[in-house]
Amino acid sequence: MSILVLGAGAFGTSLAQSFALGGTEVTLWGRDADSIAAQDRTRQSARLKDVRFSDLVTLTPDLPQDLPDVVLLAVPLQTLRSVLASFPQLNGKTLVACCKGIELSTGKGPVSIIQDIYPDATGAILTGPSFAQDIAIGLPTALTLACADDAKGQALQDRLKAPNLRIYRTTDVIGAELGGALKNVIAIACGAAIGAGLGESARAALMTRGFAEMKRMAHALGADRATLSGLSGFGDLSLTCSSTQSRNYQFGLALGRGEPFDPNITVEGAATARATLTRATGLGLDMPITQAIVGLLDQKLNLSEAMEQLLARPPKEE
Repeated sequence: MSILVLGAGAFGTSLAQSFALGGTEVTLWGRDADSIAAQDRTRQSARLKDVRFSDLVTLTPDLPQDLPDVVLLAVPLQTLRSVLASFPQLNGKTLVACCKGIELSTGKGPVSIIQDIYPDATGAILTGPSFAQDIAIGLPTALTLACADDAKGQALQDRLKAPNLRIYRTTDVIGAELGGALKNVIAIACGAAIGAGLGESARAALMTRGFAEMKRMAHALGADRATLSGLSGFGDLSLTCSSTQSRNYQFGLALGRGEPFDPNITVEGAATARATLTRATGLGLDMPITQAIVGLLDQKLNLSEAMEQLLARPPKEE
């Protein structure tokens, strides 16, 4: 049994390595042929420190002729639609999104995008509190696998085995998608607070009230609030808002310090914040932290104005 991982970035590479260490043959696809060839020669990852590829990992810039029935999609959310459209041979496969966010142009999550492009495919999402470096070196990690068809979810859960991964299952795809997407917006806010020197208490308040925003939107879109209290929501929020390994948190730190940020680093939370605010406005939802982050991103607010806007809100019962 083998799997294909589309996307040779840090997270795709870490999953490929982890499943290979569990005895699964893995094909790791990347679009940069020169980078893939160099990594294949050295058997070392270009994205992850001190990681040497298992012999069970095959690196390639071309899709294999004989595709496995399970494909992990570890490409940035905003490019997922175009990548899927490039490979019609994926239709009918089990496609597992390993990316987090909300598509800016449509307001959709990754499983909905999969279903748009390939209605005959089985769509699922693997998400939760996880840093690529930790997974790649074998540190223990727990993730959520969401698939609307529970029988297919169980089969997939059995298929995706690795010594360091504990995978929990749910049928609440919307909740799992939103937890992984919305926590990135709150991570930017927390990074900005710490970067501006507002302190740990401010970060705790932003995490707590941000979690309330996450649950509010998830409930409005038909998710189970309990899903947001699990790995894909609260678990991921806790990790992403408190570690400099998080790109969204790093971006927030730079924002709070008034420093430039490398434009080549993918920050899913920025696009997700804008997409979330558009969707929330249409639903009549109150999302003050998300609104403040969009104001900062669009340079309509500075950090002092954003904090003043949040603190000036009318007092209410928690």
